[in-house]
Parts: sequence; structure tokens; C-alpha cells
Amino acid sequence: MKKLRRKTLAAASAVTLGVGLAVTGGLAPAASAAGPDTTYLVLAPQGAKTDKAAARVAAAKGTVVADYHQIGVLVVRSTNPDFATDVAGAGVDSVASTADLGTAIEEGETLEVSAAMAANATADPTKEPLFGQQWDMPMIDVPQAHAVNAGSAGVVVGVLDSGISSTHPDLADQIAKDKSTSCLGGVVDTTESAWNPTTSDHGTHVAGTIAAAVNGLGVTGVAPGVKVAAVKVVNDDGYIFPEAAICGFVWAAEHGMRVTNNSYYIDPWELNCRNDARQRPVWQAVQRAIRYSQSKGVLNVASAGNANYDLAHKNTDTGSPNTGTPEVREDLTSACLVLPGEAPGVVTVSAVGPTGEKSYYSSYGQGVVEVTAPGGDTRFRTQGARSTLTDAILSTTFNTATRTNGWGYKQGTSMSSPHAAGVAALALSAHPGMTPGQLTSFLERTSVAKSCPDGVYNPVPLIPSGPNAYDATCSGGQRNSFYGAGMVNAYNVVK
Repeated sequence: MKKLRRKTLAAASAVTLGVGLAVTGGLAPAASAAGPDTTYLVLAPQGAKTDKAAARVAAAKGTVVADYHQIGVLVVRSTNPDFATDVAGAGVDSVASTADLGTAIEEGETLEVSAAMAANATADPTKEPLFGQQWDMPMIDVPQAHAVNAGSAGVVVGVLDSGISSTHPDLADQIAKDKSTSCLGGVVDTTESAWNPTTSDHGTHVAGTIAAAVNGLGVTGVAPGVKVAAVKVVNDDGYIFPEAAICGFVWAAEHGMRVTNNSYYIDPWELNCRNDARQRPVWQAVQRAIRYSQSKGVLNVASAGNANYDLAHKNTDTGSPNTGTPEVREDLTSACLVLPGEAPGVVTVSAVGPTGEKSYYSSYGQGVVEVTAPGGDTRFRTQGARSTLTDAILSTTFNTATRTNGWGYKQGTSMSSPHAAGVAALALSAHPGMTPGQLTSFLERTSVAKSCPDGVYNPVPLIPSGPNAYDATCSGGQRNSFYGAGMVNAYNVVK
């Protein structure tokens, strides 16, 4: 993370030194050594104002860089190595450093498509130049949906991600620029350059799946009539820190967004444990932000994850933290959750490939996954031996090295989640009065149920990581652990 300049602390230190000289008449006592410039989340008691907490922050030699008074959360920077201890007291419910709590976004593989292939003027979404390679759109009946309702410009989907290219020809007219921002460091920056991509085109790809225009160029989105807003939460190193996600949820709530897409998880621990003293304040702060957004009419949609993990039976975590040497954490309980995917009220989406079956990598879980959607599966054709990128999801891209726009393939639940978010946006376009809870229920009722495969499921036994590396067993009946209520369907929500 970029460091903030600490002018106020330097001034305070100078005053302290002056007082020391005046009182002692000699050399002042040595000041305590400063620590690294660290970000903290400071939580006021639930329902309380943040003024008392802010006063304690100042007394503990911290600087408030963002005050989310709506949810009682302060984002603070401090070089005081004892800040977490010093800030405790009346007006402060809990505090946590977010150092090392950023999680790297999963980019997946990308294959670029030439601009020449992407241009062919037409007004028919099925005749968009690259529509023939968008196997995902017919799978969820997008052409039939567009014949009825392609989306309303009054519906804005917040893309909490790495930014959106504002110059992409398939997206330039689709972005609600007045609702776009960077949330890096937990601080709002609405300048256009701030919310454009810098080192990752992940958000541009996600945005295209939701709302790429029907304009005779490239691809079509699920809901080309709606708008997307860039809410940048991924920093230049590819990490999502809790303070950025909190900022994103509150920003979406305050700026009239009806849906957000969240193709990431928070924390280096894939499972964030409420019964862990260090992780609990982060969990509480994120929960407050999500609940606040829901109270303002926002439906939050999130990816299930790409670990082929049964989220309903979280016993062991062997791949975290992703910021250092992974540890084995055993005997985990239901107190450990994937955020934001497992937060109450969030629609969690698993992924399927071109066959409609669970993608080999997609996490799952009975009672956790609400719906499924196309996310790509590049390994099923060869049983895992080799990758076929055209079986991934084709969407808009931005080459951050050459600063050029394009189209390309990615796969992951990062790609399935925006399909569901796009369908939710179509549903709101056709039925604008629905609350988040009603919309969740509607998405589930209109999904096409999918049955569990028999026995142990593994479409990639020849994958280099081993013949049983992606074994998974589906549980449940019409609503099950692989697919939840079923495959989202764009036509069913508008007909």
C-alpha cells in the first residue's frame, strides 16, 4: 500500500520536544521509536457515533483518513507501534490492523482477441462480431431476454474490482462516471484516472460481462441497457484490503446502486474467523458495511471462490495466508466464513463450464451457494491435461502494459458472479420495486434447477496436480451444494 505523509504527527512531535526542553531545562527525553505507517480499522460501539472514537485516535497518535459514521467505522493511519493498545477505551469497541490483510485477486489466464475480429456493425446482439464465441450468453437465454428487456439505464451495478477502462469502445457509454470512484486505502477519489485500471484488467472483464454495449463491436453483456460504476478496491499490487471493500459497500449505498458485484474475498485467510481476536473486528466492520448497503436497497452478489472447497463443511484451511507461508488450520467451526460471499444476504454464485456442469475449480456448499452461472472450464475437454481457453468467458479487456483496449478470455467464479449480477440488473429493470430480499428470492425462483452428478465428481483426473486434486461430492436434491437453486436465467426474470 502507498504510504501517507505524516505532517500532523511530525508537528505534534515538535511540540512535545519543545515542552520537554522548557520543563527540564536540558535535553528532552528520547521520543519512542516510530513504527511502520499502518492502517487500522477502529470500530465504535454498534449504533454509536464515531466522535469519541476519533478523539481516542488523535490521543493515540493516529490520523483518521476516512470516517464511515454511517456504520461506526474509522479508517486510521498511525506510526505509533502501540496504537492498538493506546486507542482502547470508552467510545472504541474494537480495533484491528489491516497490515498483511490484503488478498490477491485471482486473475486467471487471458487470451486476447484482435480488434479486427471484434468489429462488424450490427444492432442485433446475436450478431455482435464475437457473440458466436460467447457460449455463456445462450446458456442463460440472454438473446431471448434482450428481445423483451435489455435493461434500464436507471439501474446501476457497482463493480467492486480493479477499475474499468473508461475508453473501451464496448464500455465507454456504459459507465456511470458520476458514481465511479477509487476506494483504495479506504479513501474516496472520484477522479477518472483513479478509478481506471492500472495493473489489472479484471474489473474491465467483469464489467463487460454485465453490460457491454450492443454497438456492432466485440461482445454483448447480459444487460447492455443498464449502467456500471467502477468502484476500485484492488490496489496496484493486486490486493483487496478490508478498508477498501468497506468504502466500496458504503459508496454503493450512498450513490443509488441497486446491485454490486464482488469477485474477490477479503483477508489473506480464505476463511475469516469471528472467534479469532485479530480477525473479528475486520469481520464486524465488513458486516456493518454490507448490512448498511442492504438497508439502502443494494443487492450484493459475490463469487464462491476457486478452491473447489466445500464451504458448508469448513474443517481445515491449508492454503492461507496467501500473503506468506501457508499454515494448516484444523478443527475450524461455522464461525469461519468467506467474506463477502458468506455474509448474510449476499448472493453467492458458483461456476459452470460449457457443459453446464460444475467447473472443476468452483467452490460449492449446501446452504451457501444460492445460484450458479457460467464461469468457464478450460480443462474439461482434455480431462485436465491441457487448457482450452475458448472454453473460458470472453469479455472486454485492457492491456495494462500497452494501455490498449481489447477482448479476451478469463475463467473463474469471478466470471460467474457478474453473470448473476447482470441477471439481477435485468430483473430490477423489469420489476424496479423489489427489495434486496425479494430480488434474491426472485433470482432463485427463476433459476433453472440442476441435479447433482452421481458419485464423486471430477472432470479433470489428468490435471498435473494429481488425479484426485479436484474430487468433489454434491449433496442435496433440487436445491444442492453445487448449483444452489439452479442456473440463473435472463429470460425468466423479464418475461
